[in-house]
Amino acid sequence: MGDAVFWLFIDDIRDAPSVEWMVARSSAEAIALMKEWGCPSRVSFDHDLGGDDTAIVVVRWLVDTDLDCSGRFIPDQFDFSVHSANPVGAANIQGLLESYLSYKAKNRSAAER
Repeated sequence: MGDAVFWLFIDDIRDAPSVEWMVARSSAEAIALMKEWGCPSRVSFDHDLGGDDTAIVVVRWLVDTDLDCSGRFIPDQFDFSVHSANPVGAANIQGLLESYLSYKAKNRSAAER
């Protein structure tokens, strides 16, 4: 895994808002980029990625990978947004990531005491 800082835009149709973003058109492509480059400092998620593919696969992979790495995969300054037009899918991404990041922050605070 690389140490490069990058931003990841996950969407099967839309273009990234600027050239600073790497684009992944599927959950498999997003995961492959993270396996190669490490965790992005910022991710923008679309939920529906064509067919049965959704970005919740990526979110679960991120959480599982961070847990497997004792919390060292997702950086402390990690930032994300959800730009999906699917309100239920967007809420699922937002809820899972916010819950995990909150859990991670509480555990980090407890370990620092």
